[in-house]
Amino acid sequence: MLDDHWVADGYAAPNSDVYPWLWLWDSCFHAIIWAEIGDDRALTELDSVLAAQDAAGFVPHMNYQRDPAKAVGLWGRRGASSITQPPMYGHAVAELVARGFPVSDETIDRAYRGLAFLVRDRQRSESGLIELVHPWESGADDSPRWDSMLGGSWTIDGWRAHKAHLVTTVEVSGDGSPVRNPEFRVASVGFNALVAFNIAELETVTGVGELHDAGVELAGSLSNRWDGHRKSWIDEVAGRASASATARTLDALLPALVDPDRGHVEAVAAVVMDDADFGGRFGPAAVHRDEPTFDPDTYWRGPAWPQLSYLMAVAMQRAGMDGVAVQISEATVAGATKSGFAEYWNPDTGTGRGAIPQSWSGLAALLA
Repeated sequence: MLDDHWVADGYAAPNSDVYPWLWLWDSCFHAIIWAEIGDDRALTELDSVLAAQDAAGFVPHMNYQRDPAKAVGLWGRRGASSITQPPMYGHAVAELVARGFPVSDETIDRAYRGLAFLVRDRQRSESGLIELVHPWESGADDSPRWDSMLGGSWTIDGWRAHKAHLVTTVEVSGDGSPVRNPEFRVASVGFNALVAFNIAELETVTGVGELHDAGVELAGSLSNRWDGHRKSWIDEVAGRASASATARTLDALLPALVDPDRGHVEAVAAVVMDDADFGGRFGPAAVHRDEPTFDPDTYWRGPAWPQLSYLMAVAMQRAGMDGVAVQISEATVAGATKSGFAEYWNPDTGTGRGAIPQSWSGLAALLA
């Protein structure tokens, strides 16, 4: 699959027809998969992720190196997008180094500067969490956690139009890096967890550095967002109705990677593979089954996603909850194979949805 999707410019397209460009967190996962199967394209793809980084450290979520003029009208810049995505390059560096790949000092420095940009330059919420500038930055762009942003009934057409509008309201720094969006003041607990996690991962290679305290502070702020009744962390939203921020989604459980409160992580372990909560025969659902928005076949409204399953398995394994990690892994491997290595799939039937095949489903190689 990765060979079939490989682009001479230095990355595996998520899907050659539907997603031909480079996406940030997709390619970070691809790099880890390449490393797992012993292929030097692990280094090439990770370098490609960071190639469009600007002087401030900002790493775009899409790179159009195959056609730099593509989508200039959308993003207002040539060759790359004007927003970012979960900064999985810290984890990718750590995983490649752990497998013996000679990651260059330049790549490590780029990863460090990407994380430093988010910590230093992004607008913060009242509690100190990093704010997104667009729902696409979370990776979970149609998550029910954003539904209140529409101010009325959620519809796919209405939300698509609003996402396009939100691109136009992103505010940038003097050097053109995206730093805030007054119309989308959302501090996603999932995104912040991945920032803190990637800081900690990068430190396994670089040693404790200047970002350490910021990562610890983010983890502490996330711990304060825990809702014991809902057994989930809750996004922090300013300026608009925030009722949907309490929606129980799998990406809202990603603070299990970094939360210092063992009780919170144990509560996640109890629900992530429970059939009454998130559990599914073919991997954990992206939305809790009791949520009124749960739909196991619709984009970000309930299907199983391989990258989220992988991250939850990592969280459980590192917390010493190996039994739950094995459950997640076995179910996700079954889902990847049953779905034809799809972008996402029904957690109960394994029916593939979205682009088929999609490269990040190769994370099944690690989970196996």
